[in-house]
Amino acid sequence: MTLSLRPLGIEDMPSATRIHRAAFNANFPWIGALHTPQEDLAYWSEHLLTTCCIWGAEIDGRLIGVIAFNDDWVEQLYVDPGFQNAGAGTALLKIALETSRSLRLWTFQRNKRARRFYERHGFVAIEMTDGSGNEEREPDILYRWDRPGR
Repeated sequence: MTLSLRPLGIEDMPSATRIHRAAFNANFPWIGALHTPQEDLAYWSEHLLTTCCIWGAEIDGRLIGVIAFNDDWVEQLYVDPGFQNAGAGTALLKIALETSRSLRLWTFQRNKRARRFYERHGFVAIEMTDGSGNEEREPDILYRWDRPGR
């Protein structure tokens, strides 16, 4: 199995939203679905695709991971639960790191796996909240990464 990366287009948004929902539900079952599949697709197709670079990771032609980022934010990074810990997340994050001078992102405080992942890649926690500012009402952490030497 060979991992490949490519930019995604509108035709890939149904698969991207399925990966997002599958990973979100697997990692945060206590939150439940806040949006319908149609709302998820509209968010990815109409908002993220127009404001972010979206890349996908594929194995044997099957999309298994997605990242949406812009100049200074990682908006979304999800890997299909069946393919986590296979390097797709690192490969996708590397694309954003290579094109940015500084990045920020949010993750939930309870998401220990994501916290370890981002910290391993040089992100530093700069703010913790009680979750009152996000739609999930889940305590979260703002991380920041700066290109070394900056």
